[in-house]
Amino acid sequence: MNETIKIFLADNHTIVREGLKRLMEGERDFEICGEATTGTDAVGAAALLKPDVFILDMSLPDISGASIARRVKENSPQTGILVLTTHEDASYIREFLQAGATGYILQRSGLHELVEAIRSVAAGHIYIDSHVSGKLVSALIPLKGRSAHPFPDLSDRETEVLRLIAQGYSNRDIAEKLSISTKTVETYKARSMHKLGLHTRVDLVRTAVQRGWLQSESISG
Repeated sequence: MNETIKIFLADNHTIVREGLKRLMEGERDFEICGEATTGTDAVGAAALLKPDVFILDMSLPDISGASIARRVKENSPQTGILVLTTHEDASYIREFLQAGATGYILQRSGLHELVEAIRSVAAGHIYIDSHVSGKLVSALIPLKGRSAHPFPDLSDRETEVLRLIAQGYSNRDIAEKLSISTKTVETYKARSMHKLGLHTRVDLVRTAVQRGWLQSESISG
């Protein structure tokens, strides 16, 4: 990516923020556009700055992490929210995905994973740390009473459209990729979501995990 990725840090631990800034110094297209130590300040600043990526510590002192994510997304829908945490429980991941977060990475992950997560979220994709993706799969997919293919079949085009939506691409990107109109993309989306009984981001992630869509190649040119 050639354009600068504006990053906002919301964490009340000075050593964590300083560490993140030093880690990112080697990435020429990364720019720290702001930082905050409370949820109130973070939400207000993000609304003004509208960063590309909002890195969130889920344990800020004044507002719950999920509430912060929800408010940031309401004020700046284009901002990707990346949760940086020590918590590995799948219930936290579900909660933040439901609140509007598109990335979840553990503090014990390496620099390479962090950079990958930031770039992925900035591009509008969903990123789940590999250390917890297995737990998420187990939590989202009940093992008993389900067949290997529990959903009605989609057409090839419906599958392609929904797969790209799950990966975070906009209707315009999908239309250009598939050489169809934006209105047609919306029609495929509505029809396939209805067929699968999907209503929320968590529903879509569950389906994407089941079908392996999150590991698919990104759109090119």
